[in-house]
Amino acid sequence: MNKLWKKLMAAVCCTTLVIGLSACGAKDSPAADKGSQAAEDAGKESVAENTGDSLLTEPGTYPIVTEPVTLKIMIMSKPYIEDYNTNDFTKYMEDLTGINLEIEAVSYEDSQEKINLAMAGGDYPDVFMTLEPDVVKYGVKEGMLIPLDDLIEKNMPNFMANASYTLDSIRQSDGKIYGLPSINEAYHVMYGNKMWMNSYKLNEMGLSVPTTTQEFYDVCKAYLEKNPNGVAIGDMNDNAAINWLMNAFILTPDDPHGSHDKTNSAKCIVSPDGKVISAATQPQFKEGLKYIKSLYDMGAFYEGNFSNTEDGLRSLINQDGEPVLFFPHLYSAKYIDSTASNEMYRHYEALSPVEGPEGVRVTPYYYNDGLYENRFVITDKCENPEVALRFIDWFYQPKSYVMAQYGTEEGVDYIWEPEGEVGVNGKPAMYTLLNGYTTDVQNHDWQVTSLFYGPSDVRLGESAAADLDKYDPTALEKFLYEETKEKMEPYAPKKGDYNILPIMHLTPEEQDEVAVPLVEVSNYIKESQVAFITGKMDIDKDWDSYVSQLDSLGLQQILDVYQQVIDR
Repeated sequence: MNKLWKKLMAAVCCTTLVIGLSACGAKDSPAADKGSQAAEDAGKESVAENTGDSLLTEPGTYPIVTEPVTLKIMIMSKPYIEDYNTNDFTKYMEDLTGINLEIEAVSYEDSQEKINLAMAGGDYPDVFMTLEPDVVKYGVKEGMLIPLDDLIEKNMPNFMANASYTLDSIRQSDGKIYGLPSINEAYHVMYGNKMWMNSYKLNEMGLSVPTTTQEFYDVCKAYLEKNPNGVAIGDMNDNAAINWLMNAFILTPDDPHGSHDKTNSAKCIVSPDGKVISAATQPQFKEGLKYIKSLYDMGAFYEGNFSNTEDGLRSLINQDGEPVLFFPHLYSAKYIDSTASNEMYRHYEALSPVEGPEGVRVTPYYYNDGLYENRFVITDKCENPEVALRFIDWFYQPKSYVMAQYGTEEGVDYIWEPEGEVGVNGKPAMYTLLNGYTTDVQNHDWQVTSLFYGPSDVRLGESAAADLDKYDPTALEKFLYEETKEKMEPYAPKKGDYNILPIMHLTPEEQDEVAVPLVEVSNYIKESQVAFITGKMDIDKDWDSYVSQLDSLGLQQILDVYQQVIDR
């Protein structure tokens, strides 16, 4: 597979990926002669902050320290990164800053367990970087994560210049800041509920693109009549297809969407009058279940959808004959290799939301999805928090967004401000990528595990020729931008409609109050909607008992807490 494309393909759904930094202390070995080349690359001269034996240089200059310091890092592992401790980007940052980085890599799946065990046992790092430790518990409540308010302005000139607008959004319920954000304003991710459609198959059968729930039903029926072994709707066990279809009846966000949005696990939304409700108990949701059941009864849903894995869905889609007509996901290239299977890749395009019987035609707009809170937190183990903050400050600038992911050598890994090039957004390009993401094992850069400073103008500043074929493997950002702009954005909630929850900061007491109910309510909604659709529960006869059971599990308790947080 083309190396550039492999890297580009892996980049798209990285909006929720994570890293973590672990303890900082003095290094015993003599000072190494580090930082000269990196500092030269950065175009900055290091100046000591004070005379004598001051540890720190002036903020914003490199190296950061006047004597070696070790910063232990816990970072999310990815199978395509060979070894963070010997990685080229790690070495670049060590040379630039004068800091020795000791990195422990953990998988995202295991990260919460490892964090909790480390915190409980007292053997935790100085810094977590995008690993999502529980800031309310370990910061606000227990004080194991330190407040950063008094340190940010003094030590982070890049952050203050480029990202200070996030400060109010990242304060916790006690008014303090315990973590710094990753900013990844991926335009297409903000409209993440997409359904991909094999338009080639539709054209082959002489069928029009469906725009209503009835037309969608008719298309599935016609497809299955002509292809008895085909799959009208392929999905996996996150049931994204159910959520996509439900938006023809009532706004239904993915569950949860984004690592900062775990509050959505009860399908909570804000009503037009400002009240927090659960979409899953509304009459419109009930009607949506009836419609989806009709699709299931007709055979449109692949029987294995409700237990299918990501790999299983990928295998299903790529079977001979292209059997899957529709499948939901953030982007199609996650499941179809745009290089090796480019012809098939070209057959799929995004389907706009369909309109329901009551005129509802909406897609969730995750307007807060570009801000991922607490991706850099410092624990009370860290002897030199100023060093840690100055280290991470380097990441809060546009060029760092490119260098951390793709490599640090200009002319080899990227071109900065390429002359005459145009970005995805139609403006003068900010950069051209020469070395993109890859799913092959490499030891060159941190790829998606880096902390991001990727506001929209930076992400869309990647060069993309106006005449570049959007199905070209290197045109992924352009392809997703155009598909989203044309087919998703027009159906975002309007003023006065139902909307998603804002970012909310619960107090420790509020978090404790909803912790168990969130798990139980979420599980029961997921189980029940599948039971309703497959006929194991009767939608009419069992609806009232379903709603009552949700209340007994604590749904109203969740809604009340969220309401008081929003009102506060």
